[in-house]
Amino acid sequence: MAVLHFYTRTGCHLCEIMLDELLPMIRGKAELKMRDIDSRPEWREKYDIRVPVVEADGQLLSEYPLDREAIRQFLTGIGRSGESLSE
Repeated sequence: MAVLHFYTRTGCHLCEIMLDELLPMIRGKAELKMRDIDSRPEWREKYDIRVPVVEADGQLLSEYPLDREAIRQFLTGIGRSGESLSE
């Protein structure tokens, strides 16, 4: 199953909104791994005020607001190739 990384931080209301939109889209199609940017200095340095961010296989798929088309294309590509991406 494909893995999406969701970069977030505690108390981020935009993150909560985007997560609510993202979860129904990926249910049964991809695993979501939450990454609190404040837990690692390199994530905080990279994302800081850019959260929320969705990445897969090292590729940026979306920042806020959710890029539904990019997520759909990613999920469709996985279905066609039959590949399973992982961390």
